[in-house]
Amino acid sequence: MIFETNTQKAGITSAGGDGSGERADRRDQPVVYFVLPCYNEAEGLVHTADVLAAKVAHLTETGRISKQSRILFVDDGSKDDTWSIIRNLHERDAHLFGGVKLSHNRGHQNALLAGLMTARAYGCDAAISMDADLQDDVNAVDEFIDGFCNGNEIVYGVRSARKKDTWFKRTTAEAFYKVFEWMGAETVPDHADYRLMSRETLDALSEYHEVNLFLRGIVPTLGYQTSKVYYERGEREAGESKYPLKKMIAFAIQGITSFSTKPLSFVTGAGLLSILVAIGMFVYVLVSLGFGHAIAGWGSMMISIWLIGGLIMLSLGIVGEYVGKIYMESKHRPRYRIETTL
Repeated sequence: MIFETNTQKAGITSAGGDGSGERADRRDQPVVYFVLPCYNEAEGLVHTADVLAAKVAHLTETGRISKQSRILFVDDGSKDDTWSIIRNLHERDAHLFGGVKLSHNRGHQNALLAGLMTARAYGCDAAISMDADLQDDVNAVDEFIDGFCNGNEIVYGVRSARKKDTWFKRTTAEAFYKVFEWMGAETVPDHADYRLMSRETLDALSEYHEVNLFLRGIVPTLGYQTSKVYYERGEREAGESKYPLKKMIAFAIQGITSFSTKPLSFVTGAGLLSILVAIGMFVYVLVSLGFGHAIAGWGSMMISIWLIGGLIMLSLGIVGEYVGKIYMESKHRPRYRIETTL
């Protein structure tokens, strides 16, 4: 793992001064909540809990974090025994293990936000979000804590390599980050949702009320001083991936359309291109008639119809994505509803 520091835009400090004294105190043995969204993770959840419990025990014994730190599992409407296992873990050690049960499946991003906001409500100094499949290297947590103690408000876990990914997944991931950057949106390449966020940044995140959540794009816009910890992502311990190709594509579209309006400008460009093609075809028809080629035109007409029809459908689809988001935002529905909290 490699530790890298990067200072971004200055964040807003707490009211009543610069808040430096308060922050300094909280960085000495901070209360850290580990937030893990879970969806049908019954197969490997006990092992995940044991690994994290050992890590928390080590950090508390060495005085790195407070003994008030805990592990918070968020059940995103699982259909298996995930919640029963979380409840059993809480009964085994109510001080260490907490749980949040959403009343309905709301997706990974909403489940993660629910956990982060719960950790904030219970007064954590920092929250570390990670997946429940242990693909994220838990040993990187030590450097997360170092980054926080050194004054960083956000510490990103960034993959050092993608050697274990297939060629297709590696190529599409690289393409997504390049397109996302080209669209004018801000993100951290090769970073998923493995990160540490301080209480200040959680307060700032709570002010974002959009329904179409894409935390990988929102968090970098918060500003504050940040750093990166590079680690190697491992294999999934148990169960199946919750992000097949279909969900990955939907997630990419969600991210792009949530942070950039450039696709709308493509509609205008496509319209202009169609007009130019139409003008070209008109000139072609005139030239053909001038040379006495009266039969010419059927093929070009069919190509034009398909081209224009495709551009129209593509444009309507892009506009529809944004109209759909406006529709969802206008309802002001809650992003999640917590049924039970342990």
